[in-house]
Amino acid sequence: MQPALDLDNEDFWQHQDKGLAIFVAEDFFHYYCLPLKFKELVVVSDRFHLKPLLPLLTGDGKFYLLALSQKQIRLFEGSRYSIREIQLDADKIPQSLADALNYDEPENSLQNRIGTSKVGTSNSFLQPGSFHGHGSPDTDDNRRNMLQFFLGIDRGIQDYFRDKNAPLILAGVEYLFPIYQEANSYPHLLDEGITENVDILKPEEIHQQAWEIVEPYYMQDRQAARDRYEELTLTGKASDDPNEVIRAAYYGRVEQLFVAVGQQQWGSFDPQTDSLQFHSKAEPGDEDLLDAAAIQTLFNSGTVYAVEPEQVPHQAPLAAIFRY
Repeated sequence: MQPALDLDNEDFWQHQDKGLAIFVAEDFFHYYCLPLKFKELVVVSDRFHLKPLLPLLTGDGKFYLLALSQKQIRLFEGSRYSIREIQLDADKIPQSLADALNYDEPENSLQNRIGTSKVGTSNSFLQPGSFHGHGSPDTDDNRRNMLQFFLGIDRGIQDYFRDKNAPLILAGVEYLFPIYQEANSYPHLLDEGITENVDILKPEEIHQQAWEIVEPYYMQDRQAARDRYEELTLTGKASDDPNEVIRAAYYGRVEQLFVAVGQQQWGSFDPQTDSLQFHSKAEPGDEDLLDAAAIQTLFNSGTVYAVEPEQVPHQAPLAAIFRY
């Protein structure tokens, strides 16, 4: 415990966020100052207790923000709690319109991208000829140059987005949005964006505006999971019975899991013997079985919604949709 005790000094407490998580094991010590409030909790177990951190780790709230201008490109990664800038590789991504004009795009490909209208889309602002506003690309050459710029950006940022499904928000002058929409190949780009210059905004202001756009996206996704849970409860493919859900999580059956933060269910589970025990208070060798179910679900590529207790279906400690 000495490394943890050594933290207790005035300088350490002057550099905190909303929450503090400390992990201690033999030859291992890490602490994290985090933008999330925690209920005070000490857990001694064979594994680290991670459930209070899951709202930060499960991707439920993660998003990207791409700030566009003719002179600078910036990419941010955010969550419901914070936002940070990602340093882009200037060798792979044009940093300005001037840089982009040195990038080669095959003539036929570029002509096809420029000449293709978004007929059939629900976004009317994507139609050709709909660009307006101060500084808008009112000539074919200007629009062609901007599209070449954005095609270079789109190619370059795919390395950052590989195997990702978090929503992407655009920020910048509004007339640039439909041109980037045309160049974009990332399937999770949102229609709504921030029509301000983020270079003059504080990080907390950027985060606030971005989260106002992203939150309904995630609330809709979570509500869809709740609705699906209710539909499946009578079919045997959904349950809030801890005996069933905890076992299913270990065996890779859980596709989506709702789990209550701030609650614990102490006990033990041996997947080799299928022996599951619950205790009202933590006993030697116990772990929080809600935490274990959540971690096992993530290990098996399931989705975890770590939410307040009243947001779990039927206000149970956990509820799951099964793959089979």
